[in-house]
Amino acid sequence: MASVIRTGEGEYLALFHDDGRFFRKDGALSKAMTLYKTFSRDGGLTWAFPEAIYSSEAVHLCEPGAFRSPDGRQIAVLLRENTRTRNSHVIFSADEGRTWTAPRELPAALTGDRHTAKYAPDGRLFISFRDMAKGSPSRGDWVAWGGTYADITAGRPGQYRIRLMDNKDTWDCAYPGVEVLPGGAIVTTTYGHWVEGEPPFIVSVRLTLAETDALLKTVR
Repeated sequence: MASVIRTGEGEYLALFHDDGRFFRKDGALSKAMTLYKTFSRDGGLTWAFPEAIYSSEAVHLCEPGAFRSPDGRQIAVLLRENTRTRNSHVIFSADEGRTWTAPRELPAALTGDRHTAKYAPDGRLFISFRDMAKGSPSRGDWVAWGGTYADITAGRPGQYRIRLMDNKDTWDCAYPGVEVLPGGAIVTTTYGHWVEGEPPFIVSVRLTLAETDALLKTVR
């Protein structure tokens, strides 16, 4: 499961993907990637049989990263595109995951793998992920995106994207956790190849959006 969201008292929505190998017994690799949803009505003790949300041979959407709109009425899901021919995508649900919009490509600024999003105290989104945008100087590195929910719904690139750490491997890093502390500081944690020639290890980065805003002013 890539994402789990509470949809009611004791009710949860979980999202995941499969390329044909793991969902069914004796599964085999398929040309299509399928995105699934499943629901629990008993606090996660049991789950309904998964239902496909989207399946395609041309666009492989996977690793769903889900979060709510600021008013809680909509669920947004950012998706890795695994053929590496397109940008990442987004889908939306306004009925607690029962139905979904058609996938839509995101700007390059949000193109990457395993998006994990949390709201900062000022209402902006902090999204941590592995950058996989074509031509990006930080491609394969651990990055964070700062912007608003409206930026995502409107397809805008957001306020900024920052490289959290330089990954010394081509791509192997950044399936991050993100937490917002009571004082407003953001802590994001993941693994990566942070020292040339050494095995990967886990690190945490702690910051505030006030600090990243200040950095932005110094480079303008």
